[in-house]
Amino acid sequence: MPALPLDQLQITHKDLKTGKLRTSPALHPEQKADRYFVLYKPPPKDNIPALVEEYLERATFVANDLDWLLALPHDKFWCQVVFDETLQKCLDSYLHYVPRKFDEWVAPAPEVVDMEKRLHRSVFLTFLRMSTHKESKDHFISPSAFGEILYNNFLFDIPKILDLCVLFGKGNSPLLQKMIGNIFLQQPSYYNDLDETMPTILQVFSNILQHCGLQGDGACATPQKLEERGRLTPSDMPLLELKDIVLYLCDTCTTLWAFLDIFPLACPTFQKHDFCYRLASFYEIAIPELESAIKKRRLEDSKLLGDLWQRLSHSRKKLLEIFHILLNQICLLPVLESSCDNIQGFIEEFLQIFSSLLQEKSPVSPDTLPPPRRTLSGRFLRDYDALFPVADDISLLQQASSALDETRTAYILQAVESAWEGVDRRKATNAKDPPVAENPNRVVEAAEAVSRPSSLPQNLEEEECLGAAAAPGPAVCGVELDSLISQVKDLLPDLGEGFILACLEHYSYDPEQVINNILEGRLAPALSQLDHGLDRQVKPDPTPLLASRHNIFQNDEFDVFSRDSVDLSRVHKGRRKEESARSLLNDKREVVAQRRRYEQYSVVAEEVPVQPGEDSPYRGDDYEDEYDDTYDGNQVGANDADSDDELISRRPFTIPQVLRTKVPREGQEEDEEDEEEAEDEAPKPDHFVQDPAVLREKAEARRMAFLARKGYRHDSSTAVAGNPRGHGQSRETTQERRKKESSKATRANHNRRTMTDRKRSKGMIPS
Repeated sequence: MPALPLDQLQITHKDLKTGKLRTSPALHPEQKADRYFVLYKPPPKDNIPALVEEYLERATFVANDLDWLLALPHDKFWCQVVFDETLQKCLDSYLHYVPRKFDEWVAPAPEVVDMEKRLHRSVFLTFLRMSTHKESKDHFISPSAFGEILYNNFLFDIPKILDLCVLFGKGNSPLLQKMIGNIFLQQPSYYNDLDETMPTILQVFSNILQHCGLQGDGACATPQKLEERGRLTPSDMPLLELKDIVLYLCDTCTTLWAFLDIFPLACPTFQKHDFCYRLASFYEIAIPELESAIKKRRLEDSKLLGDLWQRLSHSRKKLLEIFHILLNQICLLPVLESSCDNIQGFIEEFLQIFSSLLQEKSPVSPDTLPPPRRTLSGRFLRDYDALFPVADDISLLQQASSALDETRTAYILQAVESAWEGVDRRKATNAKDPPVAENPNRVVEAAEAVSRPSSLPQNLEEEECLGAAAAPGPAVCGVELDSLISQVKDLLPDLGEGFILACLEHYSYDPEQVINNILEGRLAPALSQLDHGLDRQVKPDPTPLLASRHNIFQNDEFDVFSRDSVDLSRVHKGRRKEESARSLLNDKREVVAQRRRYEQYSVVAEEVPVQPGEDSPYRGDDYEDEYDDTYDGNQVGANDADSDDELISRRPFTIPQVLRTKVPREGQEEDEEDEEEAEDEAPKPDHFVQDPAVLREKAEARRMAFLARKGYRHDSSTAVAGNPRGHGQSRETTQERRKKESSKATRANHNRRTMTDRKRSKGMIPS
């Protein structure tokens, strides 16, 4: 009998009051165990021993309770999850208060770290089991009932899902994707909840703009009340308030990015609310203001400013990646996965998104497109194009569809290029964000360098070209710097070159901005205090000549630039007087130095002389382990001639033939041998005409050998010849003769009769 799902399973148990057996559903409040789950509290920011001990005690209770919950069987687990409110409060408290990786965090004690890892694992496994409707063939919940249980009992909601993504996304991405995908698959109502949550998410960006005193898209239309305090800009607000805004922005951006990265199917729901345009608008308004506010605070807490700069850089990058994920899921991936007939809608959506970024109103007809202008998203387009080139996406669409509107694509590309005007693209592209460490609260040296007043460059007030990654680039120098100074001096000749140089360094080497601020009297306080006639000081070359030289004599024994002491006895001018050719020849120091080496070759001796009365150091009957007795049984070379004239004894001496005196006997013998060989090879001279039968046999043999080499098999049958006349012919002979007669026209000139008959039939030959 197949097992029933838990929502349909009935169990029989004894009633504690009446003592009778009764049947009740397996998923019932009575099956819940009486257990109280304590709430989670975050670890103390200061490693005070008493607070750490209190935290460890509470965290141990939570971890033990979760381990007990995970060990329960399937039915007991779900009864506890559905009907135990303390469990849900415990899990909610963990999601709410557990420190994120981007939160402020003092280096905790080792036991706190171990406890956090244990809780992290237990909570994740609990939520993972809560999102699984089928654990085995016998323990499962029907999909429809599973979706209702999750939704009606608020086991999961959109805020919980967002927290799960940001807490467990790193390292558990595949499991989390299956987990959240199964939740949305079994209960589509979560898509409606997400749609209803979008206005709240967008309100977060509006709140940040309002706290910063910035008027963004969709700002409140109601006028400000008289009794309300005027809103401060980021540059004017207190540092702690600026810190709260940056932390709030970092939390929001990281959470949204983690959710869309884990569950990209939510991208269409985001785009229903025109999220791409609102995101770009917020980026364009808020990010430059927050960057400028951090750069201007040079005399305040440098460590805190470096931390804020790091978090703002992280937030900026996550905003750009969110936009890329939305664009990729809504437009680019469907184009790659769909057929050619279905991609036009996605291409149109891509063009619509970018057109909305470039114009304040909805895109107009392609025939009446205005020239590109930097209205809304010049900064956003520049930063986005530095990370994800727009030209690559348009090239992909051009390869996928031949019907792409070239006018609109050219308009978008031209707008992107116009966003880069006045900015060195190579510097902006190469200036990557400083890497976010595993614990972002440990300010990296790059962020500290930006925030430290002593190392702050003077051109950070109005700098926009590098965005949040505005690490000071290489300073302009040489001819380019002289040209910029001359541009300002041509219009304002009374200014000194030193004062102009200080202004250029302060305003990112932008001569137009320098001239405008000088004429309007809006120079920075540090520049206003300088002498306007200050001369330019020539800076020494930072690289000395000695450090930059390279030659073949560098670091040798006589290099006085790399060593302090030199052996002067080896230094002399000209030729040494005491040296001469005879003294060089008599100098035997090298010979003496090599003598010991060559004496080693005389260690092995062929014969050891033994004096009479002395024992031989080498005895034949002594066993020697290194002795090779392979050839002892064979007399190798025993019979060879070992004399000095070995060659003479083996080969007798022969007088060269040129020097010999002619001996008649030898000549006769040689002539006889030549005659015998000639008689064997050549035909006999007696026969002037050879026998024709022999010649035919030789010719036939040569022909058969040639045919054999060609692969022709000669038919040696004598059936064609047949019997003599008058004796009758066999049937085989008759068939062979007929075959020969019919096929002889295919070779040589045997088809004359056939051609004659053909000509006669055509009337060419009179019959």
